[in-house]
Amino acid sequence: MTELSALEILEKLVSFPTVSDRSNLELIDWVESYFNSFQIETYRKYNEDNTKASLFAHVGPQIEGGVVLSGHTDVVPVEGQDWSTDPWVLTENNNKLYGRGSCDMKGFDALAIWAMIEGHKSNLKRPLQIALSYDEEVGCIGAPPMIDEMIKKLPKASMVIVGEPSTMLAVTGHKGALGFTTHLVGKEVHSSILDRGVSAIMNGAKLIDWANQQNVSNKKAEQTETAKLFDPPYTTLHVGVIKGGTAHNITSKDCNFEMDIRVVSDQKVDFWIEKYNEKVKEIESEMKTVSRDAKIIVSNRSAVPGLRPETNGEAETFVRQITGDNGNHFVSYGTEAGQFQERGYSAVICGPGDISVAHQPDEFIEKSQFELGLSFMKNLIKKLNQKKQKYLTFGGSFC
Repeated sequence: MTELSALEILEKLVSFPTVSDRSNLELIDWVESYFNSFQIETYRKYNEDNTKASLFAHVGPQIEGGVVLSGHTDVVPVEGQDWSTDPWVLTENNNKLYGRGSCDMKGFDALAIWAMIEGHKSNLKRPLQIALSYDEEVGCIGAPPMIDEMIKKLPKASMVIVGEPSTMLAVTGHKGALGFTTHLVGKEVHSSILDRGVSAIMNGAKLIDWANQQNVSNKKAEQTETAKLFDPPYTTLHVGVIKGGTAHNITSKDCNFEMDIRVVSDQKVDFWIEKYNEKVKEIESEMKTVSRDAKIIVSNRSAVPGLRPETNGEAETFVRQITGDNGNHFVSYGTEAGQFQERGYSAVICGPGDISVAHQPDEFIEKSQFELGLSFMKNLIKKLNQKKQKYLTFGGSFC
């Protein structure tokens, strides 16, 4: 297969409509074929029904301590959005590259694929790996099984660069994210004999009130140094959707709502899972005193760990030496970085593009950002051709 420029690779990736509710296998097939044409071995990790797959690969010496370039292949839908260009055709206009996923995050994916080919052609002294996941946009579902498989199949890398759009700044922390779908099942009676029924909505309101109480107490609590890095500097709980009830004079049989929890990165998401489930059991027990058939069903939509700032982090130091960025940067959106970090990788976020234009109609990446990302990859290859060094950090400066 003919070697492509990074821009040509981006054009190809955008052409695949890999919305999260569809298969990404056509894109994965193309990437695999492209790598195989250069004798780069690839590996897949499928989802349970084999409709989607993650892909990962390794170039350079078969030793541990390499660098992973991590991206996701799925994008958000375009339905209902007013696009002025075809979202599945990369279109350049006024030094902007338009297309769904051009910013979030096929721009980085294209650069990572390009870097893998360049690394393969070079005599790398330190390995380079790529990890392309599925279903990041719906809860970072595809990354954990992919990472676990990478650890089994490849020499373990020591650091990962997650290329979410950060305008090529080194982002070293983000909150974790939990998502619960909660379904309360009550008992219908005429509301004039309320004590003989179980209102699913009113009991659901108890859980929502509990969430409000947690927000108040979290805000009042003394904040840790890590928490102070975020805005707001504490864990928050929020219900954005609620449905239920049949009529105003019937105790509601059903109530469904969506609870999201944004967890500061020095707290475990498991702590909040347990805490929520304890409250659910308490309220469910009260409901069952009236009706044994009353119940609360909780489905965990997502559980994404936060990215904890690292002391003398290898990934952060590595990226800062390439970019020259010494600022402190933290983001509110979740990524797969924490999933790598909890499996023993040093992790940092650094990718081209501005998150503020992601998911919107006429999504774009500035051409200058894409070129900055390409320059980053060229310098990364140069560094991987050098012997691995140990780095010390002092007050934001590196030596």
